[in-house]
Formats: sequence, C-alpha cells, structure tokens
Amino acid sequence: MKIRLSLFILLLTLSGCGFHSTEESLPAASKESIKPHFDVNEGKYIPPVDLYTVGSVNPNLTFKKGESLEHNVHTTWAEERLGIRIRYLWTISGTSETYANKLRLELAKGNMPDVVTTRDADIIQELIDSGQFMEVGSLFEKYASAVWKKAVAEDPSAWDPFVRDGHKYAIPIMDYEYNSDPLLWIRQDWLDKLNLAAPRTLDELEQVMDAFVNRDPDGNGLKDTYGLAVGFRNGANTWMGDSSWIFGAFGTVPEQWNRQSDGTLEYGSVLPGARKAVALMKHWVRQGYLSTDSAWLDEEGAANLFVSGKAGIIAGPYWMRGWPLSFLTDTDPQARVQAVAIPSGPDGTAMRRGTLPVNGAILINKKMKHPEIFFTYQNYLFDSYATSTGEFVNGLAEGYDWTIVDGNPTIMPSALPLGGIRVASYTLTFDGARIPSKVIKEIPEDIAPVLLGQKEASRKDQFTGPPTVTMKSAGELLKKLEQKSYQKIIFADSGIGEFDEFVDKWKAYGGLTETSEVNAWDRSRQ
Repeated sequence: MKIRLSLFILLLTLSGCGFHSTEESLPAASKESIKPHFDVNEGKYIPPVDLYTVGSVNPNLTFKKGESLEHNVHTTWAEERLGIRIRYLWTISGTSETYANKLRLELAKGNMPDVVTTRDADIIQELIDSGQFMEVGSLFEKYASAVWKKAVAEDPSAWDPFVRDGHKYAIPIMDYEYNSDPLLWIRQDWLDKLNLAAPRTLDELEQVMDAFVNRDPDGNGLKDTYGLAVGFRNGANTWMGDSSWIFGAFGTVPEQWNRQSDGTLEYGSVLPGARKAVALMKHWVRQGYLSTDSAWLDEEGAANLFVSGKAGIIAGPYWMRGWPLSFLTDTDPQARVQAVAIPSGPDGTAMRRGTLPVNGAILINKKMKHPEIFFTYQNYLFDSYATSTGEFVNGLAEGYDWTIVDGNPTIMPSALPLGGIRVASYTLTFDGARIPSKVIKEIPEDIAPVLLGQKEASRKDQFTGPPTVTMKSAGELLKKLEQKSYQKIIFADSGIGEFDEFVDKWKAYGGLTETSEVNAWDRSRQ
C-alpha cells in the first residue's frame, strides 16, 4: 500500500510539474528509473520536459508588451514544437560583466542550472575549472545532428579553449566568418560636401580627417566634429569602434598572438609596429582627429559619437548598417553612410582583427541526468534555422523578425513592431544557430565586395588554447599594464618613450614566459 501511494504521489508530481532535468526534487531511488519520453511521431517530448538555465537581460533586448526573457514567443515555441519548457533559475539585467559576476556568485554556491551559456571567455574558463560541468565531447558525438557537427568542423580550433587533458568541457557556440572583421564606415555626404574621395591609405585618411575636423562638414558653423570615432575603454582590438586596423597598417594586430615570418607566435601589442601605431594615434589626438574622451569610451560609446553626427568615420563590422548606424539616418535623412576598405600603411600593408567563428560556449551541469534534452533543442535550430529551411525559411517568428506585406515575406523594419524584434536573442545561444560559412547570405550585396575583397587582411588570433599557467597568474596584470600604458601615451601626456618602458615591464612581469608557453602549445599541435 505504501508503495502504491508513493507511486501515485510521484505521478501527480510529474503530471503537474513536468520533467525537471536535474531531478533534485525527486527521491533518490527514483532518479534513474524516470526517463523523458520523446514521441517520434509528434516530434516532441510528451509530457513536456523542463530545461533549466540562467540568462542576461542586456540593454539591446527588446520585447513585445507582456513578454520577457522568461516568457516570450520563443519559449512558447519551444514548448509547443519540442515539448521543452525553458525555465530560468534567474535572470539579471545589465552588462555582460554583471552577468559574469552573478555566475561567479552562484558558482561558488554550487547553484548551477542544467545548461549555462555565455560569451565571456574568462568566466567560461572559471566554469570549466570549477569541476561542476561534464565532459561534452562524447555527448556531442552521440547526440549532435549532422548539420551541427559539420558547422563546428568548419573550424576545428573552436574546441581548443575548452579542452583539458584531451577532453572537451564546453561546446563552442559557432559564429559567422568575418562577423566582426572591421571595415570603415564613412559619412559619404560629408565627403561629397567637401569634394573628397574615400581614403585608401593612412595619408589620405589624415587628409579626410583634417577636413572633417576643420572644414565644418555638418554646416553648423562650429568646430565640433571629429575625424574618427574609436572606443579604447576595452582596448584597441574590439568589435566596434575598433582600431586594430591602424596597428595593422604597420604589420601587427594588437591584443592577440600573431604568427611571424619565422613561424613563431608573438604578442602583437609589444611589437615595433605597435609602437608606430601608438605614436600615430597620439598625433591624431593632438590634431583633434580623435576625441580625448575615446580613452574611456566603450564600443557603444564610440558608435554614439558617430551616430550623433559628431564623427565622420568609424570602424566596425558589416552588420553595423542595421544597428546602430540606422539611428543616424533615421534622425538625419540627409546623412549617407558608405562602407569602404581599411586603408593601407606606408609600405602598402593592410591588416585587421579577424573573427574566430566562436561566440561563447555551452556548459552542461554534471547533475543533468538527461543532457539529450538540450541537444534536441539545439539540433532543431541547426537543422532548420541555420539552414533557413522549413518553418524558419523567413525567420524565427512571424510578426517579430519577419512579416507578410502584399503577399510577400519581408524583414523591413517599418513593417515590424519596434522596428523588428530579434527573436534569435531569446535563444539559449544568443543567435539561434550559425554555420560559419553561411555568412555570405547575411552580408548585403554592396558591402560584400568591400569586406571580402580584403580577406587577406583579416588575421585571426593564432593562440586558441586554454589559458596557460602564466596567463592565469599574471594575465590580468599584463592586460591592465597594457591598457593603462596605451591610454597614457595616446590620450594623455606620456611620451612615446613610455612604450619601450611598457614593453620591458610586460616582458619582466610574465610576458616572456607567456610567449614561451604559447609557442610550446603551438609546437604541440604541429
């Protein structure tokens, strides 16, 4: 009788709550006997199962009235289509740093959900090293769809940062190729007004910037415009307001490991070419081409300088035309923005940061008894959304990121609520699912020749492994040393001689040891 009563209570619990995949609320003796049921004919779990995660509500997320990250068109779709109820243990508003700090706090408590996804490279390493997440390489081989496997195989190095002793502890979130490689966005209406051509070299760029500063391109009678908008708060090598291409004109890409002519890897920020780039940027600040505030502007701050009409040039990815550059053309219908190639340096060299097609990682809790639930979810997105087939041929949700106008599908912002709602941001991996080589279908036709015409200029970080011993112990110190030294030289009163002092300190404080470790890792892969 007691056995029957216990079973009856258990069945009531399951019918009322669905399947809790970590199963912490279930009696220990029951955990191994209860399996989620995937109905092949229906293509979904019956009854629905719960998939627990956590989330960041960043300022760029938009929702229809009454919706939120926890309850929206995508979570409804996941339950109705797949029988998977996406549950959030918690969400937090703010920046990626806010989310990372919350993860650290909950990690210390051992309070992790079934699945954690994040873009933050540092917190990914901390999560792996905590020992709370399972080895996922074997799971990926067992459960991932052929489309998903092929996407990851396009860049085998995508796994490298997440490997420990030959085992994989996080699944890379794939991104498009060239997705953050910068090109120059320039005010074409300013060029036309001042009878200037788009710059092709650094010398021509200086002439254009000088005109943008001194010849009143906005016609307001004031000297209140800058030549170039950069954001240096997070360094020179960044995704918007980038200045890696300035260094690239002198043969190096900062803040990453670059392969040299002798085959070894060297840190780009301490090479002679970086010294020349820093000196040039200091000159530009003195000439008024760059705002001194750029030292403290982040990526969006640099973009705001441009879209507010106060700067005539900004470097950033191809997708900036949609956001945030549309803010400029919306408020100033006369403004015209053109994409142009990054300029070459004194010897004709053009280089820039290259995109590693990875945008974070997926970690699966060791307590999750049925990780196949997550694979069911992500497989569907790869098989349908990443390939733009079936129900996702036009987008993720009609009336959100696409609609029908005059009988034809459209993604025109004017036809969509809030100018279009990016439902992909609601997915567990931020972008739905991406196949790196499919980027070509995303790049507008007029921009593709500009971006892809400089493929050889894109230089990816050649160190893709997990942090070395010295990176863990001294990496933060070296980053701060670099950032403060660059800011003082470029935007403050320090002379260029301080660059040499910075390099000496960088080497002494661990940089030489890092270089040795990075090259040892590189040799081990050859």
